[in-house]
Amino acid sequence: MTAVRRLVMEADGGSRGNPGPAGYGAVVIDPVTGETLAEAAEYIGVATNNVAEYRGLIAGLEAAKALFPDAPDGSVQVAVRMDSKLVVEQMSGRWKIKHPDMKPLAARAAKILPAASVTYEWIPRAQNKHADRLANEAMDAGGRGERWEPSSSTADLDTPRTRGPLDPPEASGPPGDAAAGAAKARAALAGARAQAPAGTARTPAATARTAARPTRATPQVGWGVAPDLGEPATFVLLRHGETALTPEKRFSGSGGTDPELSATGRDQAARAAEHFAARGTVQEIVSSPLRRCRETAAAVAARLGLEVRVEDGLRETDFGAWEGLTFAEVRERHGEDLATWLSSPEAAPTGGGESFIEVADRVAAARDGLIARHAGRTVLVVTHVTPIKTLIRLALEAPPQSMFRMELSAASISTVAYYGDGNASVRLLNDTSHLG
Repeated sequence: MTAVRRLVMEADGGSRGNPGPAGYGAVVIDPVTGETLAEAAEYIGVATNNVAEYRGLIAGLEAAKALFPDAPDGSVQVAVRMDSKLVVEQMSGRWKIKHPDMKPLAARAAKILPAASVTYEWIPRAQNKHADRLANEAMDAGGRGERWEPSSSTADLDTPRTRGPLDPPEASGPPGDAAAGAAKARAALAGARAQAPAGTARTPAATARTAARPTRATPQVGWGVAPDLGEPATFVLLRHGETALTPEKRFSGSGGTDPELSATGRDQAARAAEHFAARGTVQEIVSSPLRRCRETAAAVAARLGLEVRVEDGLRETDFGAWEGLTFAEVRERHGEDLATWLSSPEAAPTGGGESFIEVADRVAAARDGLIARHAGRTVLVVTHVTPIKTLIRLALEAPPQSMFRMELSAASISTVAYYGDGNASVRLLNDTSHLG
């Protein structure tokens, strides 16, 4: 009877610009011992966040298969864990794959191992730090014109994974049981023949050396232990001032007209500028490319003597055929589509709009790029309702439906701090005290 070999594979991908310079990372883990069996990472040039995530999935599955290249079909079982809801749901067959760039990648991933040998699970980003780190290392290497290579200095920084439902319970039997399990894993590694290209997957011998090194505990912030993590990247999230559409509560995204600030909106922007001037904490300003945000950001920038950098990933949702309509008008004309949109984050507005999942992907990519560029600094981020609510939701690791429970007024201020260990702290939400 053929023994079943069970593996956990975690993968991630990122794009600094979406599309922009992109890379992926993947790690294969022994679910019993927690040892790292293989790593893969690569800079892939200019691509979208979703393409990078799929490439990470493919590389991780190939690395898992390469550990046991002669194993019969079905004898290697891989539990895939990713923080990309899109990839997990599409590969699980619950969501349709509509984008032409995704279809061939999904088909390629599906052919690596038999479908019955792979399961998919979504995990929060905080539990996917190993793969996320590898992806960022690959992008950094690509930026230097180099190819990613595993290094001992990097391996020493591996952090323990957060335990999940697929993990076995903590060992409670004789110490020899755990030692025997580790010995079996090392024996399997010694006999494995890695087939991935050099510089893409870590060899079993190198992994065995890494596994013997002690790992660094994951830093924490908040109520528990609070080590010195340095100054966080602090995003001061400013919603733009009012336009003519704001008081009427009309859908105003990136797919319709690009309204200017109203007289009220310009006054709100001026008040915000005075508020930030009095505090003296803002060091950088970035803005959505849409006019109402650029006008709001310009008012603050003129008062602070700073420049405004436009970040396309911060634009508002494309609401498709709903642009310019009130909620009541959408319910009357597109009632079924509206009901689906309210209940399913993957559903898009009528007429080719963006789903919340699609918006979250590009907002997260923009966030990651800003964190990398502005570590330890305070950045004023002038944007819209959906991007701000998405940043808050992601920081809290809350479900997409939580955005319907948030109030966000015009020209309101919210704040999120991002620490060096990947944790985020929501410090303020929907403050309008500066408006008088």
